[in-house]
Amino acid sequence: MTIYLDHAATTPVNPEALQAAWPWLTNEFGNPSSSHEIGNRAASALNDARSRAAKFFNVRPAEITFTSGGTESDNLAIVGLALANPRGKHIISAKSEHEAVLASIEFLERVHGFETSWLELDEFGQVTNFVDALRPDTTLVSLMISNNEIGTVHPVAQFAEAAHEVGALFHTDAVQAVGWLDLDMQKLGVDALSVSGHKFGAPKGSGLLVLRSRAHAEALIHGGGQESGLRSGTENVAWAVALATALDGLAAANLEADRVSKLRDEFITAVTSKVPNAKLTGHPLNRQANIASFTFAGVSGEAVLLELERRGIVVSSGSACAAGSNDPSHVLLAIGVSADVAQTSVRFSFSHHTTAEELQKAAQSLAEAVAVFIKP
Repeated sequence: MTIYLDHAATTPVNPEALQAAWPWLTNEFGNPSSSHEIGNRAASALNDARSRAAKFFNVRPAEITFTSGGTESDNLAIVGLALANPRGKHIISAKSEHEAVLASIEFLERVHGFETSWLELDEFGQVTNFVDALRPDTTLVSLMISNNEIGTVHPVAQFAEAAHEVGALFHTDAVQAVGWLDLDMQKLGVDALSVSGHKFGAPKGSGLLVLRSRAHAEALIHGGGQESGLRSGTENVAWAVALATALDGLAAANLEADRVSKLRDEFITAVTSKVPNAKLTGHPLNRQANIASFTFAGVSGEAVLLELERRGIVVSSGSACAAGSNDPSHVLLAIGVSADVAQTSVRFSFSHHTTAEELQKAAQSLAEAVAVFIKP
């Protein structure tokens, strides 16, 4: 029986979410912009999904924009906010961010002449110089709430408050955090927050951007003016309904975060005791409940993955968005890990349903897999 421990890459679709979406893929095929009854029913379902998503993040429905996923949400937030609020052309971010954030910033630098200050990170991936990086001409800060590879959590609420004091806007990529951290926008205080549905039980191709009404963004997709003009194109009602339903299911699942956190810590202890050269990456305490990532100096991470899969354990070497690349993890390089050691990384990521028995087997299998490559 296969044990799937790569939930940070993608999650199985929640059956309730799929069931809720099905009518809007079949009999209820209306365009929500149409003025007849069939279109009105689709519009009503879309509005209901928007309201349910807004409730999860504690914002108004008008502050929810449905997108195709985290990448589009990041692009819309970063490029859209930077271009719409030209108080200056200075951006702050970290090189441990997701590629969607880094590429959006690179576009602003290359095409629109923006300048970026890259935050300093310690060996655990924590920011050490945030306030010092702020300037009078800082337009936007983009910093993820939790890292998708090493799990380190940033004090986003504290940083957002400091950014607002100089007049800058704050965006956070929360793609990995949904269902694991408190994403109440009133508490976080950020201006924009990106979400990807397939990380918490909604289908791939679903996502949203929470954009507070105080922050204006330029649209990146132009046309009929759907999604309050921020994202033109006929809305995907089925996927919006599925995403809202998956969020509904997380209300109870959030209670499992503490349980999974304890299992994670037990797993980390088991791995570091069974595998002599295993080193945890990210902060040992200030980390998301469902992520445990290690390096194994002298052992190929990809080779370990294959050995684990032979033993029925499915994990990854880091971000699935960099699949097919032989380059070392840019996140590990950003926190000072050498390129050779970064190539040895393996990430384990859990769900709310992961059991102690599964993690015990995974730890033992990992010890066996690494031992294959270590000469006595």
